[in-house]
Amino acid sequence: MPATPLKLPTQQPAAQAPGGAPPPLEVSVTGGISAPMPIAIPAMPTTQVMQTPAGMTDALGRQLADIVTNDLKNSGLFSPLQPAQLRAVIFPEVTAPAFSYWGGSGAQALVQGFIRANGDGTLTVGCYLYDVSAQTELMRQGFVVPPSEWRRAGHKCADMVYTRLTGEGPYFDSRVVYVSETGPKARRTKRLAIMDQDGANHRFLTNGQSIVLTPRFAPNQQSIVYMSYLNEKPAIYVYNIGSGTQHLVTTTERLTFAPRFSPDGRWIVFSMAIGGNTNIYRVPASGGTPQRLTNTPGINTGGSYSPDGSRIVFESDRSGSQQLYVMNADGSGQQRISFGGGRYATPVWSPRGDLIAFTKIGGAFRIGIMNTSGSGEKLLTNSWQDEGPSWSPNGRVLMFFRQGQGNAGKADLWSVDLTGVNERRIPTPLDGSDPGWGPLRP
Repeated sequence: MPATPLKLPTQQPAAQAPGGAPPPLEVSVTGGISAPMPIAIPAMPTTQVMQTPAGMTDALGRQLADIVTNDLKNSGLFSPLQPAQLRAVIFPEVTAPAFSYWGGSGAQALVQGFIRANGDGTLTVGCYLYDVSAQTELMRQGFVVPPSEWRRAGHKCADMVYTRLTGEGPYFDSRVVYVSETGPKARRTKRLAIMDQDGANHRFLTNGQSIVLTPRFAPNQQSIVYMSYLNEKPAIYVYNIGSGTQHLVTTTERLTFAPRFSPDGRWIVFSMAIGGNTNIYRVPASGGTPQRLTNTPGINTGGSYSPDGSRIVFESDRSGSQQLYVMNADGSGQQRISFGGGRYATPVWSPRGDLIAFTKIGGAFRIGIMNTSGSGEKLLTNSWQDEGPSWSPNGRVLMFFRQGQGNAGKADLWSVDLTGVNERRIPTPLDGSDPGWGPLRP
């Protein structure tokens, strides 16, 4: 994030809360979400109402609070107070909260902040988190951002609150690349598209003249690897987000597909079909000669690296049906890990390294997770056709796409967390499939 860390003013001393010190304020993420934490997020005041390229600072203060509100609400772990329960906050009150009011509102936590237009054209956004019962400040962060990045300051604020109160890693300030679809199922137009994780800042990257599939971010988020039917030849390309240019990964005439970067960005793992068999290969991201990692009859595909880059999970039908296997990054030590019945596809390793997500096929398509050993299988969704999971940067939420039934059935992006309870649709301008959730933005 193009931001300069700030030292923000601290909270003014408050009176000791009656009854002694309350227990630490925290949100449990191990159970369900039956009782999300009530939290107050009033509009962020401005030091002076000024016009900026992003809008008036007072309007931006309201919108920043809305971004924080929506992020935390969508996590399923927080219950933001309704607008009628919120009071207007003036700038001096940001560091001196009206705890007497917020204590009677039912809120357990309070998020306050401010926005200021700077003389050099940048914006300063401050964010404070308070424990209402203890009447204490828990955390504060500040950002200096160009006007074009003002929404990211809201996501960063929400990440601060989420991380401090749950103990989980942040994930709101991240992007998603996916396949935007339109037209009948038999003649779909498929374009690469990119957006923030909440659906904002949406833009198309390709024009739809050739079909695109399975886009995935590079670790540095400056490029995307994907499969394209450019010139009616299925092949793997890397798209540079900054320049809008693309280049072939391999120059082979063989069918290549299912690409993904290694965590260090040095390799691209992919599948290539030769003589009726499909095997997994890797090639340097800068180009070179592919190295075969599997060598068995049938179809081996869907490779996904562990976060440390030492292992790869993939799917193979070498046993007679689609199952999940794990191997070392050089192709050695291949072993099956799925034994739960039915078929398994599209495996992807959690960024935390503890779980593998997959598509379970058996009458319907469902999103599931298992331990990296194959134990502890758990299905998170129960729709007709859910597939293609992709992890949030903190490894707590999965994005996938849901296909409707029949020829008119549309595809939409959805997310679900590890409890399987907090499921929601992700807004996109058109139909959407094949989501690839990128890392947390710097």
